[in-house]
Amino acid sequence: MIPFIREMQFEYGRCDQVSPLIRRVVAQNPGPFTFTGTGAHIVGHGEVAVIDPGPDDPRQLDAILNATLGEQITHIFVTHSHLDHSPAARPLAELTGATIYAGGQPCRPSQGNERLEAGDDLSFRPDVALRDGQTFRGPTFRRQTFRGQTWTIEAVATPGHTSNHYAYALPEENALFPGDCVMGWSTSVVSPPDGDMGAYMKSLAKIRARRFDALYPAHGPAVRQVDAFLAAYIDHRRQRETQILMALVEGGAATVRQLVARLYADTDRRLHPAAAHSVLAHLLDLYRRGVVDLAGPLDMTGVWRSLSMRQAA
Repeated sequence: MIPFIREMQFEYGRCDQVSPLIRRVVAQNPGPFTFTGTGAHIVGHGEVAVIDPGPDDPRQLDAILNATLGEQITHIFVTHSHLDHSPAARPLAELTGATIYAGGQPCRPSQGNERLEAGDDLSFRPDVALRDGQTFRGPTFRRQTFRGQTWTIEAVATPGHTSNHYAYALPEENALFPGDCVMGWSTSVVSPPDGDMGAYMKSLAKIRARRFDALYPAHGPAVRQVDAFLAAYIDHRRQRETQILMALVEGGAATVRQLVARLYADTDRRLHPAAAHSVLAHLLDLYRRGVVDLAGPLDMTGVWRSLSMRQAA
């Protein structure tokens, strides 16, 4: 079982200090995929960076500007181009003169007729496309009031949830802002064709190997028992993979939606479209590894079966 963390003290419009260098402002976009809303994290004092400013909502822009009154936003980092993370970046940059940094590859629209609540921001483009391991430092000048409040941000490529997903490390606190790669309150959706389960599992392993002391996801509270949490997170995905294979062996060949009905019978039906995308991502990864086969296209409409069943036929 994943030790989810769902207790979180916050108020919309309020800025909360969550660590010596980190403040958080939660956007007013709660929902089944965003939990209480998108948390925009402000790093540093004086000259500051904003990570995932959130949806294009004037209330969120006002909250970020009020939280940084008397300071200068110099950097805007976006983990990925989804509608709950990236749309506020451009208006915030226009108001502050900050530069927007993110993965440069545009996302590809999700498959299927259902649109996930946190849909694709197809128009988003950063000012600067990131490279894995690229670092940024601030402030570039010191004021007496903010002496000692320097910060470093390292871009950590974490594809899988989306192809252009980046997490951001803060070495001063040995912390990571994992965006939607890791969420304390829930598992993450991996939605093909842009989402890739094989890449996602590698990204989880990459984060775990760094041994961070804290994770600050874009949705929900911080994760502080990081290694145990990530171990359970990874194990959950491996268990889901096994469940999909067992459903194909025991229940016979099936489409993605038929598998979701079998596997998620006790889950809120509002989450079934997201579950369908993750099941498809698992199946595509298994297909590439030679574990399953299908009749039809590599999408929601294909009929999947275990390779052992095919060989026995």
